[in-house]
Amino acid sequence: MFERKCIIIAGEEAGPKSNKMGGIWNVIDAEVKNLAQMLEDGTIDEESTPRIFVACPYYGYSGSDWNKGLNRITDMSEFEDFVPDEGFSTIIEKLREKGIELIVGARKVEEIEIIYLMFRTNDFCRTLIEYKGKHICLENKIKAEAYDIIGLDSLSYEGMGNRTEYTHYLNLSYAISEFVHTLVALREEKARTYGDELISEFASSLIPSWHVSLHCHEFGVFYAIARLKKIGVPINSVATYHATIPGRVAGHLSIQKIRDNDSSWGDGVPKNMATLESLSSYADVVTAVGDSTKKEIKLFYDIDSIIVRNGIDLDIEDIDELWDKKLKCRTKIQELTSSKLYNTHNSVELSPERIIPIFSISRIEIENKGYPDLLDSLLLLDRMVRIEVEAGRLNENYRVVCFIITAHGPKTNLPENFPIMLNEEVLIGEELRIQRMIESRGLECSRLPGGSRYVSAVLYPQWLSAKDGGFNMTVDEFMAGCIAGIFPSRYEPFLLTGLEAGKEATPSIVSKVCGFSDALKTVKRLVMGMGGVLVVDNIDQAYLETIADYALTMYYFIDTYTDDKTKYNFLCQEANLLAKDMNWKEPTKQYYEMLTGTKPKNELKDL
Repeated sequence: MFERKCIIIAGEEAGPKSNKMGGIWNVIDAEVKNLAQMLEDGTIDEESTPRIFVACPYYGYSGSDWNKGLNRITDMSEFEDFVPDEGFSTIIEKLREKGIELIVGARKVEEIEIIYLMFRTNDFCRTLIEYKGKHICLENKIKAEAYDIIGLDSLSYEGMGNRTEYTHYLNLSYAISEFVHTLVALREEKARTYGDELISEFASSLIPSWHVSLHCHEFGVFYAIARLKKIGVPINSVATYHATIPGRVAGHLSIQKIRDNDSSWGDGVPKNMATLESLSSYADVVTAVGDSTKKEIKLFYDIDSIIVRNGIDLDIEDIDELWDKKLKCRTKIQELTSSKLYNTHNSVELSPERIIPIFSISRIEIENKGYPDLLDSLLLLDRMVRIEVEAGRLNENYRVVCFIITAHGPKTNLPENFPIMLNEEVLIGEELRIQRMIESRGLECSRLPGGSRYVSAVLYPQWLSAKDGGFNMTVDEFMAGCIAGIFPSRYEPFLLTGLEAGKEATPSIVSKVCGFSDALKTVKRLVMGMGGVLVVDNIDQAYLETIADYALTMYYFIDTYTDDKTKYNFLCQEANLLAKDMNWKEPTKQYYEMLTGTKPKNELKDL
């Protein structure tokens, strides 16, 4: 008998790209690619290369996504045709017999093949199977079994508004666990096909025994771990939290809940989702992306966890190539801002090179993402810039434009000269609220040409892309073109966008509450004192001190950009080096050690 290792990385947002990706998808994709690369180059030394699988849902056509608003469609264009061997063909066939449709794709990193297992769950309600002597749909069988083996009371969740989402996660987790179950049982089942006991034993010795490790990202697939443990399938498992559901609902109030040791979930927490999240307790190891998330896991679920931070991979290693990209992108932003201002307001044409673009980008959660703090600090920044201009220390033609990139979803009904021209009819929900917050503070960009404001905020309520109807730039291009990013979150488990800005050699300002700020303590600085990534304390300081610090740190980057280009370039380089140091190699290695058991659990420590 011989054993083969199998690593399965699972998540709702794993798998191929769709028309809506980002966030956790980036994390899973990076882990997969880095794991394959490290196996290929020998960084991870194994006698026999493990098989790498990615498990995820499949959205084959418009309308198959449980979330009709996102309307994700799986993009298979980057995948090669996958020809399964006899064993894999048997697994696919057995899953189909159980009503589980599996679409398989493959791609290679160097010579390491990554196999993508994509499960179509939207048909489970129409697939009839037998359970306990009765013919019921697969979806109901999954719910009934979940109640029987783990006490998951799906019946009580049927009346909840998010029941479709809950059912999808349960279906997906079940399908993933059944793949693992079928894979592990394959050796014994094939051996049993031989009538003679000796022949069966001999055949069994020739069939590999699979040592399966399952890494589940986020609560949507935690039931897969719990089910496998309950039905007795031997696996190594890791459950990773990128946030907690009670923490997200509490938002910026979660800090106070931690201080008060208040473990109550609160009225706004969806009980079904939080219950799924609590199933991480069945994993061998639970990980959190930052210190605040680790504390929330302990507070809300009484589960101990280990911190494994997120990382980033650099696309451009040559700093000169990156400078060229930054100059090109900044020039584009400056010229478009100038021309769109002139066209929209028929005003004085501002000199493009005197426009100083900064940005903030995140989900549209106004309080959690600290947008009120950002706007108040921009108001202070305007007064600071005005004083510098009137004192003769700054050229009077400079104008600071802070682009606030956040949206409920993609838009197609955009006006000409968007986002400088922004009709209220294109705004929905919280987008409209942010725009009114900008106007109530007098931060509209229409006030820039006449000089009644030196600083303005421009809402960019669109998903950035090369064809977004605005600046037509991708996220990385927009980040590269701005002179700084600011992320004033009041609730932020990690803040991957801070690393993404550093990847483009763009300095940034982050709040202390971000998990990213914890990770900064472990890396070396290139510039002494205030460097390429600045942390503002929004936990222990009073509100006025916090917004004053945001304004001061923004002015620090503006001042170095306008007055000392050499120092500013050092700040950019430091931001880039921080991102380079915080790559995915160490986190991937940590995950691999946990998944394969190469380190005893009592040797695992917070990193």
